[in-house]
Amino acid sequence: MDPKTIANEICDQADDFLAGVRKRDEAKAGIAEYLTLHHRSLAPADKKVVIEQTMRILENEGFFDADAGDSGDDAGDFSNAEES
Repeated sequence: MDPKTIANEICDQADDFLAGVRKRDEAKAGIAEYLTLHHRSLAPADKKVVIEQTMRILENEGFFDADAGDSGDDAGDFSNAEES
């Protein structure tokens, strides 16, 4: 199976096995684990290509957009709060 096909296979299942994951480094680790479980014979160079391709597809699909604004950086910002 070629890397692009494997990347598409992973993306098709990403909502299930990457449920709740919104950080890119966690997603990469999850993808690497998936490859270890389902594509053991894949060469290390091919694994790298699959991970990069999968991450690119997930980025383009907006998979990580759910964490935009949920960084916790503005937890103490009350500039938009209404006064009582």
